[in-house]
Amino acid sequence: MSEKNEELDAAEDMSGKETEQAETAVEAEQADENEPAEEPEEPKETKAPKSEPDKSESANHLDAPEQASRGISAPICVLIAVVALAIGVALGHFLMGGAGSNISLNGRSTLSESELNSTIATYTFEGATHNITARDVLTFGGAEPTANEDGTYDIPNTSSIVAYAQTKLMLDDAAKRGIDVTDEDVDEYLTTYYGMDLATYASSTGVTEDAAREMLRMYVTISELGESVAGGSLPEAPAEPAAPEDGAEETPTAAYAEYIIGLVGDEWDADANTWARSDGDYYATLSSYEITNDSATYAAASAAYSVAYAKYQEAYNAAAEKQNAYTTDLFSRASIQVGTLLS
Repeated sequence: MSEKNEELDAAEDMSGKETEQAETAVEAEQADENEPAEEPEEPKETKAPKSEPDKSESANHLDAPEQASRGISAPICVLIAVVALAIGVALGHFLMGGAGSNISLNGRSTLSESELNSTIATYTFEGATHNITARDVLTFGGAEPTANEDGTYDIPNTSSIVAYAQTKLMLDDAAKRGIDVTDEDVDEYLTTYYGMDLATYASSTGVTEDAAREMLRMYVTISELGESVAGGSLPEAPAEPAAPEDGAEETPTAAYAEYIIGLVGDEWDADANTWARSDGDYYATLSSYEITNDSATYAAASAAYSVAYAKYQEAYNAAAEKQNAYTTDLFSRASIQVGTLLS
């Protein structure tokens, strides 16, 4: 259950690095006086695992989304890269200027209700150009746009617009790959990772059931896309053994023996009450500890955990590299034009 949190943390660590990458790749082309200047690329508040996962958490669990506010909410931005699909270059070609906009955004930071359906950005992929309206971004993931006191709406910021386009690219690609997340899939996810139904989840996160289902549908879809790209789901992150309450780390217990044997798997021969082989990943580290079917120390369990976590991290980084290659290819084949530099 905590596995998804690890991806969130890793992704958040990467978000700053991605922004720097994107900005160095910007090709600034001065727009004319009547149009906004060009926009540097800021990939969403992503989170892709190119950094090492935090070993206090694991890699497959989405934190409960907070209530969506103006623009793409933090949870939605986060889910975009939860599965490590937001590494690498941002949308390949980032232009500032308002050529694709129905309204001039120069000097403006808000829109009226009647302007929410106006195009504020366009992105092009494989020869097809797609308009992005303010409403698209403000309602992304089922969120309800929040009006200011004067009835206007804040123009979505640049990173939210780019996050929207990147997510659309991934969702469209997932559909092409035949990935179809049903209501039943969302319900199963909630039951598995949260132990609650949709109504309870929506109430606990302060959003409507429709908004909660839409956010989770996008998350599960992109998560499945990430697994497809990586060639399978990540192994479960190992849980760290609990330290003995009395501090007796060298006192053998059956619980620590059970923990170790559970990690080493077929490298242990329970019938012979000893190692099944000496060429496994765990033997080199644990052979110096006295371990039996029903007796092992906390020190031995901690050593086993260090091996298990190193194996998990290796698999995690291998998946991240494949997902990095995927997003680098996908995003570099797209271009975007945005009519605002608001952050």
